[in-house]
Amino acid sequence: MTTTSTRPRENVFHLDMSEFWSGDLGLTLVTISLVVLVFVITPLREAGLPAHFVFGLIIVALMIFGAVSVQQSRLGTLLLIGFVVATAVFLTVARFRPTPLMRELGSMLSTITLLLYVRIVLVVMFRTGSIRWSRIQGGISAYLLLGMAWASAFQVVEQFQPGSFTFVTAPRDFDQLISKLTYFSFCTLTTVGSEITPISPIARSLTIAEALVGQLFPAILIGALVAMAMRTQTKSSG
Repeated sequence: MTTTSTRPRENVFHLDMSEFWSGDLGLTLVTISLVVLVFVITPLREAGLPAHFVFGLIIVALMIFGAVSVQQSRLGTLLLIGFVVATAVFLTVARFRPTPLMRELGSMLSTITLLLYVRIVLVVMFRTGSIRWSRIQGGISAYLLLGMAWASAFQVVEQFQPGSFTFVTAPRDFDQLISKLTYFSFCTLTTVGSEITPISPIARSLTIAEALVGQLFPAILIGALVAMAMRTQTKSSG
């Protein structure tokens, strides 16, 4: 009796999460959270604003819900949830015990987790069905996640090899470093350019790679959405 009663509950939970992500609500919340985190919270955290913890928890929860709802192997789901939880733990510990090792591990795990979450958003975005506003939101979310992932990678490089980037005004603490490298990452992703300069070879390579992705990603994304819309229209007319 216990087994038979547990399975329907699991199926209902998975169905609810799938409906949450298959509609506009899931990607809408992700997009809003990322926009606020990147454009509001990250610049203001230089002043010691504690609100980034709240948005961090929201994004972690959305990541876990997305990992549960996406159709993939059980091992893949567990690994993804493990990366998300481990990243949150390391970042929290690094906040209260800011040792160089904890910060480096937190930045590395953040890079991996953000890239894995880009995959989740793209899988949800390119699911079968009609072209809706949620797919556009998925593209925006994936683009913002790529910028955040590269910002974390830049943090890893700067922590392992200080002086890999030159700043007009050197960051006074780790929060300022995160804010400045996030700014540099999105300037690079959009090929706007900034006053921050990569010096070390690995920093330059990452910068070039991000600039290329920033140019290719929107073009490929738009092409894929147009192809999906044409296929949907052909099937409906046929």
